[in-house]
This record gives sequence, C-alpha cells and structure tokens, in this order.
Amino acid sequence: MDKQDLPAVSSFVPSAPWGGHAHVCDLGGPVHWVDFGDPGTDRPPMVLVHGLGGSHLNWVSVAPELARHTRVVAIDLPGFGLTPTLGRSAAVRANAELLARFVDEVVGAPAILVGNSMGGMISLLVADAHPRSVAALVLVNPSVPQPAYTLDREVALAVGTTALPMIGARIARRLRTGAPARQAVERVHDLCFADARRTDPEVVEAAVALTEYRLEQPPEDRAFSAAARSLISVARRRARYYALMRRVAAPVLLVHGTHDRLVSQAAADKVAEANPNWEYLLLDGVGHTPQMEVPDRFADGVLAWLGRAGVLPAD
Repeated sequence: MDKQDLPAVSSFVPSAPWGGHAHVCDLGGPVHWVDFGDPGTDRPPMVLVHGLGGSHLNWVSVAPELARHTRVVAIDLPGFGLTPTLGRSAAVRANAELLARFVDEVVGAPAILVGNSMGGMISLLVADAHPRSVAALVLVNPSVPQPAYTLDREVALAVGTTALPMIGARIARRLRTGAPARQAVERVHDLCFADARRTDPEVVEAAVALTEYRLEQPPEDRAFSAAARSLISVARRRARYYALMRRVAAPVLLVHGTHDRLVSQAAADKVAEANPNWEYLLLDGVGHTPQMEVPDRFADGVLAWLGRAGVLPAD
C-alpha cells in the first residue's frame, strides 16, 4: 500500500479527551495508533498493547500520567479498535511481528512494551524474537498457562467457544450484536473489573461510542476468533512458553490483580516463581485490567519500577 493510499485519520478520535492524537501508518495495511506524549523526548518510548477484544481506549486512564515521564503511544492491533484486518492475520504471532515493525519503523526502538492480557503474550513474543527492540516489559495480567482447577468455568466456556474453528466467528458475532453497545461494554467491565463501580463514566462513554462505530464497519468476528484460538494454542504449550519467558533478556515487571477471573492469581504466581529475576506487583482486590480499574496505583507502580530498573530516571 502506497502512503497516498492510506485512509485519512477519521474525525472520530475517542481518546481526544485524554490528550490522544490519532495516526494511521502502513504496516502491510493501515494501523491506527494514538500518541499521548512528546515525540521529542530522549527517553525510551512506551508502547501500550491491548488485549483480546480491547483497543487503545483500555489505556486512556493511565496514559496522561505515564506521558509525563516518557513518550506514550497505544496501538490498535488488526481486527480491533480502529484497525481493520484487510486480509491480515489476527493471530498472536502475526501481531507480534506487526508490533515489532511498529516499534522499529514508527515509534523507534528500543521501547518499553506494556501489554495487557493477550497484549502481554504478544509483547513477550516480541521480546524473545526481537530483543533489541525492547528496553523493558510490563506484563499486565498476561495470558499465561493456567492450571485447569483455577479456570473460571463461565469465562473458559465463553473464550473457548469463540475460539472454535468454523463456528467461533458466528458465536463472536452473536455476542457482539446480541445486545446494545452500552450493555456490551458494561458486560465486559463486569468481567474484567473486580469492582465494576470503579469504572470511569467518561471511559465508558468513549467505549460505547467506539462499539457503536465498529458496528457500522465491516465485521471483524473472524479476527476475534482467530486471535482467541492462537492465544490458547500458545498458552497450551506450557514448556515452550515458559522457556520463552526464561530467554527474555529485558527487565520485566509482572503486574496482576488478585481477583482476575480470566487469568488466575495462581497462574501468575507460577510464572513469578519460574522467573525470580522478574519483579512481581500483586494488586489486592483488582481484576483483569488494573490500568482501568485502579489507574493511579497502576501508574505509580509501573513508574516506580522503571526507575528502580534504571529504564527511566527516578523522579
């Protein structure tokens, strides 16, 4: 795709209330991303990577504070947010290669990768395959191997069915269109928050607007299903995935909420035990998206660790 063929940045910029500036770049097709920080800073850029079904909006509650200390950008992976797939794969390994290109060609390497859930898995894959592109990793409730006895049955059934070949996309479509946008957003927050009363009404309104906008675009249900299927495939190969974690040379902060229904604390504990050189920040009474549920605690913890690790100057 030639640069002149890239679609113009839409006038719809849901991150604008938080200082987000929207961009579109060409990485085998258009990729939407949002810049929250000063591109002139000489500190390592920070790239925020959302999880399955998420978008750049998952980070707006913490981006302004993080951007006071470094350049902060958030990407929409193909099939999510405002980035269409347009024939590209939404599998985690394909998105790891796309993220590595984004860091090297658009943002500038090495970067601090901050990945939530599936975004944590993708960030790990980048750190393993492209170590020179990564200054540090912050893994936020990342998708990791999970003991069967720790699985939340309702969550396992929902994710597992959307990952099924042939019918997963139809199930994802039914979930996407089976309720009004506001109800769909509230359902996700109920799942991802330990206490849904912590939701920020302004973020909810932005998420509803984005959901309604996406309903007007070509459906991306196959992307959701393919991403879920590939995520499960990587996590299921426990020995290989743990070996990959051990190979990561960059400093790592593992952040996890004790009340996560999607990835249990027991699973995170095992990862922390297997990687004693990582720092482990356990947030009591918090769910799957701490950057949304307790943004102040999350930002303070990440920035303090980046200072201790020598990645950013200790302010």
